[in-house]
Amino acid sequence: MVFLQLHTIIRLITEGLPAWQDSQLFIKDLHFDGVPMRIYLPREPSASKRRGVVFIHGGCGIFGSIRSYERICQYIARKSDSVVLSIGYNLAPEHRYPTQTLECLSATVHFLKTADTYGVDPARIIVCGDSVGGTFATSVCQELGHRTDIPKIRAQVLIYPFLQALNFNLPSHQKNAAVAFLSRDRTVHFILKYLNKDSSLKEPILAGSHVPESINLKYRKWINPDLIPDEFKLGYKPPLPTLFLPQVHEEVKELFEPRVSPLLAEDAVVCGLPDTCIVTCEHDVLRDDGLLYKKRLEDNNVHVTWHHVEKGFHPAVGFFGYGIFSFPSSSTIMNHAVNFIKGY
Repeated sequence: MVFLQLHTIIRLITEGLPAWQDSQLFIKDLHFDGVPMRIYLPREPSASKRRGVVFIHGGCGIFGSIRSYERICQYIARKSDSVVLSIGYNLAPEHRYPTQTLECLSATVHFLKTADTYGVDPARIIVCGDSVGGTFATSVCQELGHRTDIPKIRAQVLIYPFLQALNFNLPSHQKNAAVAFLSRDRTVHFILKYLNKDSSLKEPILAGSHVPESINLKYRKWINPDLIPDEFKLGYKPPLPTLFLPQVHEEVKELFEPRVSPLLAEDAVVCGLPDTCIVTCEHDVLRDDGLLYKKRLEDNNVHVTWHHVEKGFHPAVGFFGYGIFSFPSSSTIMNHAVNFIKGY
């Protein structure tokens, strides 16, 4: 009951104030297969088909909405002259994992197949997401990478994405353990709520007791503080060895699935991914997830554009468009995303 009250309160807070409807855009609400969506189409006539952007919002899978990302989607549509589709996937815990990923997947496939209807070139569709929206965007691209029955996704934009649940003791977890909004502790708390797991599992997961040695050995080539550039490891202290707890591992096996931890996808999947823009923030526990994925993509010859925002934090884009209540880093991140999108 306490959690229901907490996540309801967070949902109300993150809804924010309604955005003014942009007069330069035609905005329409849609539904596909039970999933609400909102499409933003520039009113100015275009001589050719426009690019499309599928936007998947963040919020740990348990809050966030089309409305709370209205300013962001309007900005992307207006500044990049793109048709933007915002997916209002159903939230956990009312809708259990992996509903959220499957709905994003289904909505993206639908948009790829019906792009012509909205004046969109199906060969110029980009998938974009922030935080867990970046997780879902990554999963969508991974799962569609080898499909031959639909157009290929042209690029992906991942804004401070969550990409792995094996190691919560990377340098960025230590450095930003107690930051506001998304602390190290709160990160695991929200993951457990998203997966409908007992919160008592939080401490052993933070310690790494959920990961057997065999899995640590298998994935250390991809998830390892040694892979983080030295400039991001100032003050880092390797954690003490921890005791593996089989009962915890059994309770949270979903954490090792690529839909939760896309960093664990095999090279055969990663090598087929589209051009990628990754935005990381210095004051973010998830910073190193982005750095590790950048390396994996580059190692698999995927073209990566990387922007690191020194004064950025998680979730800076949530404050975008609120005037004096916004932050300079909010605009910096959005402009990095828009400029990348405009290149396609």
